[in-house]
Amino acid sequence: MFYETFLSLWFYLFLGLLIMSGYALIHAALQREDAFRAADKQTKPTWLMILGGAVAVQLVFPWLLLVLVSTVATIVYLVDVRPALRAVTGGGGGGRGGGWSSSDGPYGPYNGGR
Repeated sequence: MFYETFLSLWFYLFLGLLIMSGYALIHAALQREDAFRAADKQTKPTWLMILGGAVAVQLVFPWLLLVLVSTVATIVYLVDVRPALRAVTGGGGGGRGGGWSSSDGPYGPYNGGR
């Protein structure tokens, strides 16, 4: 019973890492190519190859070491490249529209009555 639970936990861990890599690949595919250059990161085809390789490795060779290497590549994209792309393309805003801050009211920015 312990062994089956252990294998089940590994399965869900590997599945979560695969979903994360798939999300990163889709995100990279949907970005403009010039945004990568403007953010001073590797080119879009390079990141598509890296992230596509990460997804392929996780699907075809689910060995721990290879999955860890592909996860590191995915995390680098999500933590470093994705925020840089969002800054260049003007993305963000929490889904409320472009460029709003937490101090904005319904009629414009709230400045504390000054």
